[in-house]
Formats: sequence, structure tokens, C-alpha cells
Amino acid sequence: MLDVKRLRILKEVADAGSFSAAADSLHLTQSAVSQQIAALERETGTKLLDRNHGSVRLTDPGTALVTHAEAVICRLEEAERELDDIAELRGGRLRMISFPTAGATLVACAVPAFSEKHPEVELEIGEAEPELSISSLKAGDWDLALAYDFDSVPFPEDRDIEREFLLEERLQVAVARDHPLADRKSVRLEQLSEEVWACGEKPSSCRQNVIQWARDSGFEPRINFASDDYQVIQALVGAGMGVALLPELLLTGRAPDIRVLDVKPRAPVRRIWAVTHATDLRSPATNAMVEILHAQAERLSSRAKAAA
Repeated sequence: MLDVKRLRILKEVADAGSFSAAADSLHLTQSAVSQQIAALERETGTKLLDRNHGSVRLTDPGTALVTHAEAVICRLEEAERELDDIAELRGGRLRMISFPTAGATLVACAVPAFSEKHPEVELEIGEAEPELSISSLKAGDWDLALAYDFDSVPFPEDRDIEREFLLEERLQVAVARDHPLADRKSVRLEQLSEEVWACGEKPSSCRQNVIQWARDSGFEPRINFASDDYQVIQALVGAGMGVALLPELLLTGRAPDIRVLDVKPRAPVRRIWAVTHATDLRSPATNAMVEILHAQAERLSSRAKAAA
């Protein structure tokens, strides 16, 4: 492959018309310029310049090479400018994928804040549960993923990703406002052993955890309603069709026809993470979004505590 530095020197000699003028322009010695041109001629196996009494003229191969060199140098300069823009967040792209609850809350707050601060960065937002979003992230389809785990079932170790903790939220029992337990502040899960339950459908949702938490409390939950849309679950609970365990973050905007009760003696906890590739070369846009996510997570956590 031809040396780009030598191509630049050839172009400068052609533009300046002499080795000495090119040397002055490039802040090199005339000898260094001559050596670089000689090396380029050896690389190409052809004579590129006719030398005549201190002046130089491109040969036909030299003219052809300078034409290509101009295009190469122009593209490289464009690349350098684009890299500078990306580094300064004046351009580039950020691809972020999130699970639905965070998408409706955390992402919905973070995206406008990011776009206002960095309007020239193109944003691409997707949605998937963690087992899909993490694999897509590792495949290179996304730069950043929001995912969750439970304190009782933490993320497995994975050297290909890095996680930054954003926030944690308790799961609370949701019941209809006319439910016999609706006036209580807290409830033990075993008190709901005869209830019909509504919960997620996918294995990645809290469904498996609901089953395990119920079994730990001494009963097998009767799950008659399954949906991965928490708005559907809230509607079913509000209509008196069942009870559910819902994440605290979602419940900052809960439906008016449900009541939420703390779980005693200890509420299950869901943790939300910003997940990126395991690399020290994270893009500036990714770093900027993670910073904004931290700020928005803190704000949402404060709001949830105030609403409790």
C-alpha cells in the first residue's frame, strides 16, 4: 500500500514546482523531500518526476498518481473532520435499546435532554427485553442497552459487556382500589395466596420471579392473565380481575383505580443498568448518554421516594 505521507509530499512538489519550495511549505529539508520522492518511485516502480535545473515536472504516471492522491487526501481530511465532530459531539450516531418500562420513563426523559444538549448526534432507539438486547449489543447492533436484573437473580458474569448501575426499584403489590386489602400500607405475599395473578408473559419479565417469590411464601400463584404490557396489567388490576407485582418506576404514573402496597418483610428489588461493550474506547456520544441517564435516574428515584 502506498504511503500517504509520501503522496502528500508528491502533491506538494507538483503544486510548488520545485523540491526547495515544497520543502519550505512542508517545513522539511530539501534532502528529506528528495528522499521521500525517491522512496515513492521505488514503491511504484516508475519515474514520477522529471527534474530539470531545479524545477520539476510530473511524468504521465506522476500526473495519474497525484490525481488519485488528491482524492485520497481529500477523503482523509473529511474523515479527520468527521472524527473531530464525533469527538466533540457535533456529529455521529448513538444507537440505544431499552426494555419497555425504562423506555416509557427513563429513556423518555433522557432522550430529549440528550438531543437538546447534542442536537447534531443522530439517535436511534429500539426496544427489547434484556436477553435480546444484550445479545444484540454484543453483536454490534447497538452502542448502549438498558437492562435489568433482580437482586435475587443477578446478572451472570460476562466479560464482553460492562454495566453501570443506574437505579433500583422495589416491586410493589398492585390491587384494585376496592380490594379488601386496599387500605393497608403493606402486605405479605402469603396473604395473596388465594388471589388471581396478572404478570408478564416472557421468561425475562418478572414472571418467573413472581412464581418463585410465591413459592418461597408457601403457595403456587394462580396466573390467569399474562401480558408484557404493564398498562394492560394495570387495567386488569384496576378492573378487579387480579393482583400483580409492579415495578416502582412504573408506578410513579400509576392508574388511579389501583392501590399499591409494600411487600413485607422485604420487597423484591429490580436493578436497572446501562450496559455497553467491554472496551476502553466507548464513543463520546455513549459516554454523554450514560451521564444523562445517571442524572435522570437520580431524578426519577427522588420522585418515586416522594410519591411513596
